Amino acid sequence: MEVSYQALSEGALFGIIKEFVTREGTDYGGRVFALDEKVAHVKAQLERGHVKIFYDEDTQTCNLVTLNQLRDALDSESSAEDNEG
Repeated sequence: MEVSYQALSEGALFGIIKEFVTREGTDYGGRVFALDEKVAHVKAQLERGHVKIFYDEDTQTCNLVTLNQLRDALDSESSAEDNEG
C-alpha cells in the first residue's frame, strides 16, 4: 500500500528515510555523505515524486521505491500475467 510522505509526521518520515539510507549495501558512489545529507536527498526525491513509500501489511515494514523500480515491478507482473493467460 502506498503511503503519502505528507501524511507522516516529521519524526516518522525521518525514521523511515534513516532506516532506508543506513541499510547495509546502500551505495552512494565515490563521495561520502553525512546521514543528514542522505536523508535530505531522499526527502527531496519524495517531494519531486521520484520515490514513493510503500507499507507492507504482512511484514509491517516500509520500503522506499523509485519510479523506475515501480515500473519494472509492474512490467514484470504484467508479463507474468500475459504468460499465464
